[in-house]
Amino acid sequence: MQIVIAGAGSVGRSIARELLSKGHEVTLIDRLPDQMRVASVAQADWVLADACSPESLREAGVGTCDVMVAATGDDKANLVISLLSKTEFGVPRVVARVNNPKNEWMFDEAWGVDVRVSTPRVMTALVEEAVSVSTLVPLFEFHEAGAALYSYTLGADSLALDKRLFELGLPGDARVVSILRDDAPLDSLDNVILDAGDQLILMLSAKEASLREDLESILGPKRVE
Repeated sequence: MQIVIAGAGSVGRSIARELLSKGHEVTLIDRLPDQMRVASVAQADWVLADACSPESLREAGVGTCDVMVAATGDDKANLVISLLSKTEFGVPRVVARVNNPKNEWMFDEAWGVDVRVSTPRVMTALVEEAVSVSTLVPLFEFHEAGAALYSYTLGADSLALDKRLFELGLPGDARVVSILRDDAPLDSLDNVILDAGDQLILMLSAKEASLREDLESILGPKRVE
């Protein structure tokens, strides 16, 4: 895929390196000369320009790219870049970085954003996921699909222990998409016998709060009579 990243700071460069390692074509655009550290991501194309300008975006090849990533440290700039990419250039997929969680509500389809990524919220989720047992932890929300990913680590007293997934009776459209055991994903989920410490990655509707309550009653600790 052809991907353009606006913002060549540490976040933009890190994204670029990951994408290049997977075989994608990447262009980095930034208006600040001191951000143009070409040697740090030598395989990428670099453009010194203001990504809030339609002419600059055209020069960076946004008109033919598959994905636009607005990854600057300025939420206002990321919104403008997203809107221009979607409305002026018809980019199929626009991903925008949210720096201030208070601005998260603006990053939607009206501003051309297909996927918003809130760095503080992601960091919070990762911290919670690292220390939480027997708690449903939100990881990521797919806004267009109306679905979300959650993590749940089974405790030593979980009701789900020694059961297979089909025996759990998961509610509604809840699905276990992966199970991590000893920090590695299991290859097949069909005949896995659940054990304490297993980390379940679940996908469920982001709007159905009752599903989360039902899951807690299925995966949570046994009640002491």
